[in-house]
Amino acid sequence: MLVEALVLATILVGFLGTVWKRNLLMKIMAMDVMSTGVVAYYVLSAAREGVFTPIFVPGRSVAYADPVPQAVILTAIVIGLSIQALMLVGVMKLSRTHPTLDVRDIELPHPR
Repeated sequence: MLVEALVLATILVGFLGTVWKRNLLMKIMAMDVMSTGVVAYYVLSAAREGVFTPIFVPGRSVAYADPVPQAVILTAIVIGLSIQALMLVGVMKLSRTHPTLDVRDIELPHPR
């Protein structure tokens, strides 16, 4: 119960950081924290006691863990990493035209 509350608090902290922070790099870090919390919550909800690693051993009749959630989590981690890298590249290109990464300053209309 405590672990679930901590994982949900991690998701909430990441969400609030995404909403409240004004620096784009801090927003990306907050999104990464939120993504980590979501992955941790999925792993926590998929974990069960009494199941074994799905390695077949002849003559052993036990309950095996489903490998599909593991594959989904690995895919989510890889996609999250690639999205984070893409956002960082976007921030790098944006920083060339704007001296600050503050969202309020970037959104102001600039004379051309």
